[in-house]
Amino acid sequence: MPTNTVLILGARGRFGLAAARAFAAAGWRVLGQTRPANVAPTLVASRTALPPEGAAVALGRPGGDLPAIEWLPIDLHDTAALTQAAQGASVVVHALNPAYTNAAWQSQAPAMLDASIALCRRLDATLMLPGNIYNFGATMPPVLREGTPQAAHTALGRVRIAMEAQLQASGVRGIVIRSGDFFGSGQGTWFDMSITKDLRKGALTYPGVKGVSTSWAYLPDLARTFVMVAERRAQLQPFEVFHFAGHVLTGQRWLDLLNPIARAQGWVRPDAQLRWKSMPWGVIRVGALFVPTWASLLEMRYLWNTPHALANDKLCALIVTEPHTPLVQAVEQSLRDLGLLSRPLASDAPAAPEKAALAQSIR
Repeated sequence: MPTNTVLILGARGRFGLAAARAFAAAGWRVLGQTRPANVAPTLVASRTALPPEGAAVALGRPGGDLPAIEWLPIDLHDTAALTQAAQGASVVVHALNPAYTNAAWQSQAPAMLDASIALCRRLDATLMLPGNIYNFGATMPPVLREGTPQAAHTALGRVRIAMEAQLQASGVRGIVIRSGDFFGSGQGTWFDMSITKDLRKGALTYPGVKGVSTSWAYLPDLARTFVMVAERRAQLQPFEVFHFAGHVLTGQRWLDLLNPIARAQGWVRPDAQLRWKSMPWGVIRVGALFVPTWASLLEMRYLWNTPHALANDKLCALIVTEPHTPLVQAVEQSLRDLGLLSRPLASDAPAAPEKAALAQSIR
């Protein structure tokens, strides 16, 4: 039986590498596009440097190596060269992101997606796009479904709505899988840049208040979901949107999860707890006048004050069960990925009260 082939655009990025691992583990031939000027990718989780781009390489990670990835150091907008190099790819994953500023997203994101669409036309491939909840805006209800009205009030949210409309109108087969904030598989999200950055100093820095629930996607689970949906793409309409439920957590829940780990690692005394630190939004508000990234972060602050979760009914109707690593296990592995754990933990298994909470799936 012929091997399925996937092309991952932006394969050096956090989601791109996670997707590469997941598709390779499922037996797919994986092509990883990178910019020609980039140095050879490095896996954050394993700290293993890869051979020069253009060669087939093995993706290593804790727990074993995965099959080879063929790196394509070709500019995204060189459609002819990329089409030639990616012959046989039936699925293309758009794992590309501009810098996190409103101006970069407004000017670059539509052109990037246009290039992906043009490539899929030539390859006759299905284009898969990671989505997020920016589309719904501050008036979003507590449970978000595929048909929930989209009322983005931010620049990034409006760009996201336009991108999904752009894909739907393109005529290529398209799939959007929407999720919450990422954690796991390396650096670059609120988990490592805020929540865990001061753990070794005995503090948890949180962007919101303790009692508001928000949606989180453990990246290896989300990547496996992309594979499962890709393998069932023949059952789908030309354009589909799915919601990935992931984990729904409050700030207090993060504190409860990280306190025992902090004690085990010696970050706090055996009888102590992590200090709760609030994000310095006042400082960010002033800095936003001068730093475009801070301005974009400030615009998205509403996400931490608005309870939300994603309903995965439609996704489960297709793949039966959403990949769902137990929460304690996912958090511990995420901390290992960041190199934060220096001592062994008592157990990788969730405690009994965790199991019921982790089985929760919004329906």
